[in-house]
Order: sequence, then C-alpha cells, then structure tokens
Amino acid sequence: MNQDNVLKKEFAKKDVERLRNLMQGKYGDKTQTSVGYTKKYESHKEGDIWEENDRKWTIKNGIKQNITKLDTAKKAHMVPLLCPNCKTVMKNRNDSTYYKVHKTCFRCVVLKEDKIKREGKWDEYHNGIINNEIDNKIKDFKLWIQDKVEESNSGHVSEDGDVERWVGKVNKEKVDDNIKNVVEYLESLKK
Repeated sequence: MNQDNVLKKEFAKKDVERLRNLMQGKYGDKTQTSVGYTKKYESHKEGDIWEENDRKWTIKNGIKQNITKLDTAKKAHMVPLLCPNCKTVMKNRNDSTYYKVHKTCFRCVVLKEDKIKREGKWDEYHNGIINNEIDNKIKDFKLWIQDKVEESNSGHVSEDGDVERWVGKVNKEKVDDNIKNVVEYLESLKK
C-alpha cells in the first residue's frame, strides 16, 4: 500500500477529538453527543405485583420472580422441609406421599389414625375418605365430558394428511342421560 494515500486521508472530527483526549490523558471522555432516552425506573417493594413485558412479576424474599399460571399447582405439590403439625424434618420415604393427601407427615397420619381406631370411629373415617375420592372422580368426569362436548368435531386430519369433513353434532340429551347414569352408579358406590 502506498503511504501517500494514507497521509492524504481526511480525519473525521470525532477521530481528532479522540486523539486530543488520548494525548491529554482523558481516556474515557466522549467524542460525540448522542440523543436517546432513559427508561423510567419503577421502584418495587416486597410483595408488590406488577406487569412488565406482558408478564406478571413480584418480589419474594428480596428476589424478583415471575408469576405464572402454574404457581398454584407448584404449591400444591411442594413438600415442605418440616411437618406443619409436629415441626419435625420430613425425611421418611412415605412423608411426601402422605403430605400430598393429609398435609402432614407419615408419623402424624399414623398417630391420628391410631387415635381414631382406639375411639372406634375408624369405619366412619375410612368411609369419608372413600366418599371424598368418589366425589372427586365425579367432578373430574363431569369436567372431562364438558371438554369433550365443547370440542369441535367438524373435521379431522388423517394420517395421510387428508382433511376429512364430518357432518353431525353431539346429541347433548343423550350425553346428559349417560352422565346421569354414570353419576348415579358412582354415588351408589359410596358407603
């Protein structure tokens, strides 16, 4: 490369300013002014809930956390370190299973059920558990049927990629009759 071309080059104003700053020892000084904006800062405290970028946020224990739809489900399945009843460490292999049902550790459930047996109320307690389970099954069944009835049945894509159009609707009266029969059967299983 020819040196004449390099020396004849014009320097931009920002380059000259940068060199001046370097010669004077002002290494961090700016050579240009720029225009922009600064984001508005919002101060949040412990427990505040706000929305930012289409997400809900909160501060728990000094940490910014995202609030999701699944937080309640997470809480339902989280097992604490200590039993809420007896305040002992839940380290037994049965503790997590029993906590999900009874909200106490395995030892507390055993002691409670032993006391119920000694009082002679075991059959009533056991039947209550079975009846609760049947009630939950009925509720789940009704929700499942409701979802299936509301599904669109106007078409289907086959394995070959062909779209099949179907004609007809769900007979809701028949569905209601069948739901009634199933619920009656499940209710008859209660003790």
